[in-house]
Amino acid sequence: MACFLVPATEAVVTTAVQSVMKNKEKKGAESTAHAADAIENANAKTPFSVKLGWLNKMLWGGSALLAFEHLWHGEVVPYFPFLTAVTNGEVSDMLAEMSSVGVVMAILVTAVWGGMVAVSGIIEKRAEAGDTAAENA
Repeated sequence: MACFLVPATEAVVTTAVQSVMKNKEKKGAESTAHAADAIENANAKTPFSVKLGWLNKMLWGGSALLAFEHLWHGEVVPYFPFLTAVTNGEVSDMLAEMSSVGVVMAILVTAVWGGMVAVSGIIEKRAEAGDTAAENA
């Protein structure tokens, strides 16, 4: 019915957080824009705002796909109140679905993203270790 609203809400929050993080990272990069830092930044890790962008894309894409599916099945309509469950008096069923299915979907997407971040961290550490070994040789 409206399970897509939970990941969409998470996407709104993470998009705002990503914007704030990106601005902080930009200010930090501007304050350390020396020649030696430029060489160090060439080997820098992926900024967290970029990694948070991965989560945003996953959440927005999944929410859009689910919204389209609900629209296709007539559970979402293009006029107020937009959700047929509200019109039919099935609000408690809708809230139960949102709290069970919607929350599980949001947690699962976030867990997959967490795995992606962990794997990228391992890859970055290996690349950093390879760079250090090459410098020592």
